[in-house]
Amino acid sequence: MAGTPRTLRAMNDRAALDLLLEHGPLSRTRIGKLTGLSKPTASQLLARLEASGLVLATGTSEGRPGPNAQLYEVNPTAAYAAGLDVTPERVLAAVADITGRTVGSYELPTPGRRPAQPVVQQVTDALDGAVKAAGLARGDVHRLVIGTPGAFDPGTGRLRYASHLPGWHSPTLLDELAAALPMPVEYENDVNLVAVAEQRLGAARGHEDFVLLWNEGGLGAALVLGGRLHRGWTGGAGEVGFLPVPGAPLVRHVTKANSGGYQELAGSQAVPRLARELGMTDIPSGPYAEVAAALVERAAAEDTDLGRLLLETYATRLATGLASLVSVLDPELVVLSGASLTAGGDTLRALVQAELEELAASRPRLVVGAVREHPVLRGALESALAATRDEVFDTSR
Repeated sequence: MAGTPRTLRAMNDRAALDLLLEHGPLSRTRIGKLTGLSKPTASQLLARLEASGLVLATGTSEGRPGPNAQLYEVNPTAAYAAGLDVTPERVLAAVADITGRTVGSYELPTPGRRPAQPVVQQVTDALDGAVKAAGLARGDVHRLVIGTPGAFDPGTGRLRYASHLPGWHSPTLLDELAAALPMPVEYENDVNLVAVAEQRLGAARGHEDFVLLWNEGGLGAALVLGGRLHRGWTGGAGEVGFLPVPGAPLVRHVTKANSGGYQELAGSQAVPRLARELGMTDIPSGPYAEVAAALVERAAAEDTDLGRLLLETYATRLATGLASLVSVLDPELVVLSGASLTAGGDTLRALVQAELEELAASRPRLVVGAVREHPVLRGALESALAATRDEVFDTSR
């Protein structure tokens, strides 16, 4: 078949590059063993990748009998990708080299209900700040992934389910951003990107069917089915904060209220309110997501009667909404993520697991999310890197 040798070479090249990304520097012999290629074929492969600028010779192996072997690694400067994490308070940007190492980051504050800068300028300023910190130019970035609350409707191009994000609802915004940025740009829901980070790097590695429940600034979920994100017809799959649940009044016109029953019952803002109802008096001040995380962390650490009651009540509320999700989706795994959930560690996880087993017929395993530092941004970078590697590592062209 015409083209078969080229296709096979490209497949072997990609397998070797993926192994170098996974294991770090490897010798020709080790690459041959891991790929099943002969030594001459592995040598030709490495020569080809080195000539194309995709791998570098880097040092030699030491501490083994016999002569030292030349080691090879992926050339980190072969390509760069960028990610943005957008909230009402700030835009956080980062650039990573093709190995996944973050080489530059920048935070642009965006306080206030009315943006001081147009959104396009916010995005370009944040991106340029990260690019400058990396010692690069904007044109060096191959791809950008932007994470926001809500989702851009694929039919209209307008942001939905995020009325609290000022300036992002113009029907021409995506066209304006495309005109301002020289690289391909993708947009993704912030919680979906947390799921990407957990699947690539964290608690969901190796899992094809899982639900990620996120509770920080808002309550949301990401659904991964058959290894792929399920976004829904309008991009709104996983907007579980709007879910009507027992124990909370019905919220009508939910998109205008930007809330629903599950958000009112178990969102971060419900935790300090619950603490006051239970008689706690030493409640810290600050943004409710930070206060909720502090209260949950303290309750799990101090193990007092009042603290246990707070965690048990909160766990019941969380399990109430989760029961609906697992009854419909029957996932293998549920990942608890976001500061209000991870702060409780295994103590809160075990309580939610026990409650869920009484409320739902299926019994998925619950785990605490492992990607704690800027998980939305990490997911944006991982998503951008995956597409960049597919493009740059394709040696069949």
